[in-house]
Amino acid sequence: MITLKQLTYALAIAKTRHFKQAAIECGVSQSALSTALTELEGQLGIQIFERDNKKVLITPLGAKVLEKARSIKLEVDDLYLLAKSEKAPLSYPMTIGTIPTIGPYLLPKVLPELRRQYPSFKLSIIEEQSHILVEKVRNGEIDTAILALPYAHLGLHAFEFWQEDFYIIAHEDDTKPGQSEISGSEIKASELLLLKDGHCLKDHALSACKLPPTDVDNSLAGTSLNTLVQMVAGHMGTTLVPQMALDQLLHENSELRALHLKDPGPHRTLAFITRPNFVGLSNIEILMEIFKSELSKYCAQH
Repeated sequence: MITLKQLTYALAIAKTRHFKQAAIECGVSQSALSTALTELEGQLGIQIFERDNKKVLITPLGAKVLEKARSIKLEVDDLYLLAKSEKAPLSYPMTIGTIPTIGPYLLPKVLPELRRQYPSFKLSIIEEQSHILVEKVRNGEIDTAILALPYAHLGLHAFEFWQEDFYIIAHEDDTKPGQSEISGSEIKASELLLLKDGHCLKDHALSACKLPPTDVDNSLAGTSLNTLVQMVAGHMGTTLVPQMALDQLLHENSELRALHLKDPGPHRTLAFITRPNFVGLSNIEILMEIFKSELSKYCAQH
């Protein structure tokens, strides 16, 4: 009889493409993992993987088996989650993904209150780009992810909890006395510093300013908002950042100014994304309420 353990081991091999790494991830010996896979292939009468000393390949039929195995494991995981959902709110561990332009600025504002209300809640955070998080949610590797919308998440549900505008960060030498706002048409595209391709904030920023990507100098693209702000401090141009990041990015840069982008907003929306049948929605709702409350307090103070 095929077991969940066998399917779990096969999925780990497919993920890592390496038997030793898969065994470490599953917490078993490599021989135990190999034996379980051999038994699974024997019971099915097919070969799932082609392997030699250098690489592991998935056979065409093996890919179909793994797709079914992934679906089965998700259903079993949801059974456990369903049982846990009857317990007290946030009483079981969760793993949440977040993107680099949200996590460092959102989490410090909301986690203290979350810990105060639910001190026993065990939360794990991973940080990746949006496309990776979408696949991790879809495959059941994480419970949910916090993304900035609009972003493609076909087949997943999005629960919006916050909206915000962008601010242009410029050196004080490049701003007018008393200036607090700026429109996209006033921004010099050639001097606008943005994140590298793959970061959704770049697309959102260009959309908010109504600028085509070809007008921006990609040779000066940064890997983080902090890097971009330091480049602005060095008179290399201007950049766009979300409102929630202002306090952290500017607290040690008195020579920089934040100008509200007055083009129609909100310029981005934050949302939790989940699988359609995710049974932990009550916990997502609790997190959303705490996050909204703490972000509202932050905006009221700034």
